[in-house]
Amino acid sequence: MALHPVLETVTARIIQRSKPSRGAYLAHLEAARVKGVQRGALACTNLAHGFAAFPANDKLSLKELKKPSVAIVSAYNDMLSAHQPFEGYPALIKDAVREVGAVAQFAGGTPAMCDGVTQGQPGMELSLFSRDAIAMSTAIALSHNMFDSAVYLGVCDKIVPGLLIGALHFGHLPAVFVPAGPMTTGLSNSEKAKIRQLYAQGKVGRAELLEGESQSYHSAGTCTFYGTANSNQMLMEVMGLHLPGAAFITPNTPLRDELTKAAAQRAAVITAQSKEYLPVGHVVDEKSIVNAIVALLTTGGSTNHTLHLVAIAKAAGIVIDWNDFDELSKVVPLLTRIYPNGNADVNHFHAAGGTGFVIRELLDGGLLHDDVTTVLGKGLRAHCAEPFLGEGGKGVIWKDSPTESGDEAVLRKITAPFSPDGGTVLVQGNLGRAVMKVSAVKPEHQTVEAPALVFNSQEDFMDAYKAGQLDRDFVAVLRFQGPRANGMPELHALTPALANLQDAGRHVALVTDGRMSGASGKVPAAIHVSPEILAGGPLGLVRDGDIIRVCAKSGTLEALVESSVWHSRSLATADLTPNGVGMGRELFAMFRNSVCEAEKGATTFPLPSPIPTTVGLHDKDPVGNTVPGSDEDYSMKKDA
Repeated sequence: MALHPVLETVTARIIQRSKPSRGAYLAHLEAARVKGVQRGALACTNLAHGFAAFPANDKLSLKELKKPSVAIVSAYNDMLSAHQPFEGYPALIKDAVREVGAVAQFAGGTPAMCDGVTQGQPGMELSLFSRDAIAMSTAIALSHNMFDSAVYLGVCDKIVPGLLIGALHFGHLPAVFVPAGPMTTGLSNSEKAKIRQLYAQGKVGRAELLEGESQSYHSAGTCTFYGTANSNQMLMEVMGLHLPGAAFITPNTPLRDELTKAAAQRAAVITAQSKEYLPVGHVVDEKSIVNAIVALLTTGGSTNHTLHLVAIAKAAGIVIDWNDFDELSKVVPLLTRIYPNGNADVNHFHAAGGTGFVIRELLDGGLLHDDVTTVLGKGLRAHCAEPFLGEGGKGVIWKDSPTESGDEAVLRKITAPFSPDGGTVLVQGNLGRAVMKVSAVKPEHQTVEAPALVFNSQEDFMDAYKAGQLDRDFVAVLRFQGPRANGMPELHALTPALANLQDAGRHVALVTDGRMSGASGKVPAAIHVSPEILAGGPLGLVRDGDIIRVCAKSGTLEALVESSVWHSRSLATADLTPNGVGMGRELFAMFRNSVCEAEKGATTFPLPSPIPTTVGLHDKDPVGNTVPGSDEDYSMKKDA
């Protein structure tokens, strides 16, 4: 099947746009390689420290400087249901790699925080920045230079993006990502949403709400709705960083364990010591990034990835923006209905055909690049497969994914999609640029024109709602929620209230520089408004009563205010001191002070750039950043 022309055009534009930084990245990657095993570059005292506590046979293998060493980087903790299953993985991995003549070492752990726990709490203001902290923790784990490849254990929201960003900064090492799988199905998502709305209306109490939530989130494994965590897993599959079909096998099952062993062994045989060397910096290229965007759109995945994919691409020297998402969304059909875009959960999706079905349909429709390299060393079509236990319950075999959907209410062929487009829209105008996810928003709600009600916190909004002040048509403008202001928290606490108002016949929408993520649903929301007010963004010019037009169909985000009035206004200010203190937020001031805007990934690290042998006044990298160590960099620091 010939590639869709829009896919070709967007990919070519990204390749051209990224040439300087991608070239610099690949040069750094090549410079990091050494002849033989990586630990061969270490002095004897370094190496002795690196295996002092190891069993005798493993120590001997490490001394000989011949067999590859596989790093285990894990986001395990037993408070997160999705990450609790990782507790036993290191032992499985170590035994598995010994079977193929390698050694595995637990290189380090990374933080893993849960947005479900911190939702609406001060800790949520650390959430987005935890991604970059995880990337830094990954770098610390790998900084010992003992390793020839790595397996990465992570599932949830900022954790997989953080691990991948860290891995890409060690792009010369092969990488295999190892998931834990979703918990088994509990209380239905529609029933859970109903209980939340009843609680917001005061019709049920906290005991009933907690019981409903406990029946939904009930055991080890990932939450079963299609939010950021499960979007992560879909993207790892399509980017070829998982073994085929690994994403949605439930924890603590024989197949899950055998997949973990197989992933570890694959990591051991794709090192530079083999004929199958597959460094992650080559696996993740411009085409695999485009594939990830397409997979996100076709499944109605989390809007958080309009940040995370930008940051992941940036780590590999690849530059993407929201125009790329928007153009692809117009031609990529919606093939799934998974909550919050439907009633089914990811277990139902997997049973109906799962990731392999989606990949094959998109390939056959010319909407994915097959000519990419995956951890299998093959094109993407090799991932149109489903895993099963091998003979005697040992090992893994793969069979072709089903050619027909097991449930067309959940998963459809590309010839009969749920929608002809992906449902993620770029809206822009005099309020800036923002993202809208409309795959779960009914057409009649995709355009709202109503007076603005301005809030500086979600608590202010909820106070107004509980006081009965919001029973009207309005656009809630929730500002000072961007990365510089308070770390860009998710704002799910608003969802039940806004949904109740919409159900009552009110025309409502949300415009914010904060996030809603993959759990955003049926209420129109223009999120990630960029630039934020602290970066000079125009959201700070809105006043109560201004007529705001939010339209996903025309891509409009406008304050309908006379130009002379609009430009005579000064940006609003707010006391943000409380956002910087308590729950560890003071430790993250460096992130708030250095973070870039949302459309550039809300990251704190720069694009790769060549380091000049001599630096002089006004030296710049390919995208205009001041080169560290240049005269201009020195002058800026001196003036500061």
